[in-house]
Amino acid sequence: MPSVFSHAIAAVALGGVAVGGRSRMRIWVLGALCAVSPDLDAITSYLFRIRYGAMLGHRGISHSILFAVLLATAVTVGVRRAWPESPRAAKLWCFFFAATASHGLLDAMTNGGLGVAFFAHARYFLPWRPILVSPLSAQVFFGTRKGLRVMWSELGWIWLPAALVFLVGLALRQPTYSRRLPSVETSREPPDPS
Repeated sequence: MPSVFSHAIAAVALGGVAVGGRSRMRIWVLGALCAVSPDLDAITSYLFRIRYGAMLGHRGISHSILFAVLLATAVTVGVRRAWPESPRAAKLWCFFFAATASHGLLDAMTNGGLGVAFFAHARYFLPWRPILVSPLSAQVFFGTRKGLRVMWSELGWIWLPAALVFLVGLALRQPTYSRRLPSVETSREPPDPS
């Protein structure tokens, strides 16, 4: 799996393209939380001693498309109730779904693990897997060369493309120069001779 940081960065990049308005920052944060939430299965797997390859194990049902649908629906309902001025429900749902589903997609692009249970019954990888798999241990991630190599890999394969997507999204939201110019109205009075 990529690190939780990279999953969150990818979601915020999607938010920069998909969601604007006054409540956008809060919605981007929720999108980032949706993007990292599938990895809660690593904690529950450890606490309840669930086998990695089981449906409830790491990269199992919480990484599925069904999970993304259900989480996007729940978060969209909550956002629309809490912040009625937020974007339309369909737009929010698409963003939260894409943010959550991006987790499995990025995990399927790593070079380790058992694959991702997109359909909750079998594990899959994408044919192209350039991202180094992140260690689950924070001590290994932050205290070894392996952690540095993982961050370098994620910088090139996730962070830089995400930054580009985010900046393009922001640029597309900015009004064009011609819309900011004051309109010039023509007058029917003759020009002043002085």
